[in-house]
Amino acid sequence: MPDSKEISEYDPESIPDILPVLPLEGAVLFPKMVIPIVVMQSEYIQMIDSVMSGNRIIGMITSKESEQNKKHAPEDMFSIGTSALILKLAKSEDNKAQLMIQGLERFRVKKFVNGTPFMRAKVNQISEIEKMDKETEALRNNLISLYQKVVQLSPGMPHEIGKMVSTIEEPGILADMIASTSNSSVEEKQNVLEMLDIKRRLKEVTRIVNHQLEILEIGNKIQSQVKGDMDQKQKEYYLRQQLKAIKEELGEKDDTNVEVDEYRTKIEEKNLPEEASKEATRELDRLAKMHSSSSEYTVASTYLDWITALPWNDSTEDNLDIATARKILDDDHFGLEKPKKRIIEYLAVRKLKPDSKGPILCLAGPPGTGKTSLGLSIARALGRKFIRIALGGVRDEAEIRGHRRTYVGALPGRIIQGIRRAGSNNPIFMLDEIDKVGSDFRGDPSSALLEVLDPEQNFSFSDHYLDVPFDLSKVMFITTANILDTIPPALRDRMEVLELSGYTQEEKIKIANRYLIPRQREAHGLSAKQLTITNGALKQIITGYTREAGLRNLEREIASICRGTAAKIAEKKAKKISVTIKNFAEYLGPIRFTSEKSERKLLPGVVMGLAWTQAGGELLFVEATAMKGKKGLTLTGQLGNVMKESASAALSFIRSNAEALKINDNYFDNNDIHIHVPAGSIPKDGPSAGVTMLTALVSLLTNKSIKKDLAMTGEITLRGQVLPVGGVKDKVLAAHRAGIRTIILPAWNKKDLQDIPKNVHKSIKFHFVDRMQDVLKIALGK
Repeated sequence: MPDSKEISEYDPESIPDILPVLPLEGAVLFPKMVIPIVVMQSEYIQMIDSVMSGNRIIGMITSKESEQNKKHAPEDMFSIGTSALILKLAKSEDNKAQLMIQGLERFRVKKFVNGTPFMRAKVNQISEIEKMDKETEALRNNLISLYQKVVQLSPGMPHEIGKMVSTIEEPGILADMIASTSNSSVEEKQNVLEMLDIKRRLKEVTRIVNHQLEILEIGNKIQSQVKGDMDQKQKEYYLRQQLKAIKEELGEKDDTNVEVDEYRTKIEEKNLPEEASKEATRELDRLAKMHSSSSEYTVASTYLDWITALPWNDSTEDNLDIATARKILDDDHFGLEKPKKRIIEYLAVRKLKPDSKGPILCLAGPPGTGKTSLGLSIARALGRKFIRIALGGVRDEAEIRGHRRTYVGALPGRIIQGIRRAGSNNPIFMLDEIDKVGSDFRGDPSSALLEVLDPEQNFSFSDHYLDVPFDLSKVMFITTANILDTIPPALRDRMEVLELSGYTQEEKIKIANRYLIPRQREAHGLSAKQLTITNGALKQIITGYTREAGLRNLEREIASICRGTAAKIAEKKAKKISVTIKNFAEYLGPIRFTSEKSERKLLPGVVMGLAWTQAGGELLFVEATAMKGKKGLTLTGQLGNVMKESASAALSFIRSNAEALKINDNYFDNNDIHIHVPAGSIPKDGPSAGVTMLTALVSLLTNKSIKKDLAMTGEITLRGQVLPVGGVKDKVLAAHRAGIRTIILPAWNKKDLQDIPKNVHKSIKFHFVDRMQDVLKIALGK
């Protein structure tokens, strides 16, 4: 290796105007500073070899982007750099060059020169003129003082460097040296390198050092506080041990020991299962070794509170008097025969086999049909405690299974919390709105419910907080849902589904007279003499002000009448009021809903269908029209993909059977078809409108209107077969409310008529079909 030269041998004027450039990544070289660097790129090693045989001077420019092994372009470099002398060079076997370089002078790049494998630049050397006035000297002294404080607070910096800076007389070199060793960003260091004014440079470096000093002082303060806290805890521990020894000497009992004894007594009295007893005892032993002020003490004592408060062996006695239970169910709810029958069956089984497992029932039906209130009636009939939890919007699995005790503020899940509130291990447990459970990054609550609602597994339900199995097999779980489609199949398979359909008009009138009107009269301070509502008025309220399968809106309208009555009686305008068909609008305003059937003229191309929604059955009109065009099919009314496919299948069936249907083959070549389903703002989907769409198209193309008071539902195939659909009871009840007297149903749905009330069945004529030709004969005639 060539002999190294001393920097003092170099005159700034001897530095060449064109320098080979070595990019610096993530660092800045200042004049008079020495830094080590490692070079791995072959072109720069070639450059170093060439300058080592000459003056050993290169240009060091910091790169704007610090990426390893990047081919640097001139535009990637800053405009001001530092000329440097290579003091030492050492090459390793893996083609790396290790350099020790020393900065000489600042320079400004005029332009980059091409022609060699490595970068070269034409530069102007920047010479500094040191002027020491009072302000400069004050800035220098202040900077030295601040830097010496930084050195004292920085454990990684040698203390000798603080003494060394005080010996530097030149303010510019002092600023460069301190900026070079400061813990600042590359951008800040490059900014200092580019500051040619000495005073500005001193002020900027002072700002950087001040910032670093503030951070070090804050860190030192935090460290002192932490150390002080630890010292205080050690002191408290020592004093507690002394206090414990003094109490033992005096024969006084510690409060902790008293609490431990109380928990031990509770554990023995509870007669816990073996696994729970072991866990409780283990936690109690841990508690006995802690001090009451410890954070872990609270966690352990809370756990013991929960495990000793749960009703492991406490059960309520079932009311097995079937006649009494039936009377309670009939008094509380009108109709709902299926759920009532199932509860009576359960009671009968319990009477014959007392250790039978509780069923998992799912009450599914439209809103307002009495699903939630039915759970309370079942609990009253059985003589059990009733617990209800709402699952709507629950997205965290821990809501069901609880949090592990390692989390701060951990608690058991809602199932165990409900069991504790009930105080018995066999309550009626209602999981309301199970179809509205969601899932996100916190887990899937519906998956956690699989164990809860499985009679073969829930005898050993494990809550994350308790971490011991709890027997849920004696609990009678009742879930409610508006729709079953959103419930995962595995969860739905574990439940016995009982469908609650909508009420007929006659049923609503009976329920209003028996339950709703007395309840609202009492809520508004009215007596039976002060307010009476005739059946005629109730009928008008049901048809003109509510459009629902349930009863919630009907009860709201009755409440409106009660408020109006209360106002008149309070103002002494009347002593008693009878609401009849003549004066009900005085309280409720004009009629809101009119029968869509009566408003529609059944022209060719218009057909009444039946649809099912979450709120029950609805009439669904399908309109078809034709216009000049070429084989186009337009579908409107926010139809879903399945409904669009039904329309396409219907049109294909008609075209393939055009001759049999007496339709001209050329009709489709010269006309476009448009099918529209009104209430266009409401999304619609499902296959059950296939029959309705096909009938509407044939009615349009043959110019025949369908028969009056006729509605239909069913899925179709390309071969004209009529397939079964769901929601038949709700659809039939909707048709009955609208005054429909004839309904066409798929032949496979004939079995569903056993759920239809007898009075509805008698007032409607049903046609059961399995071919589309039969539908057209009934709807349009021969």
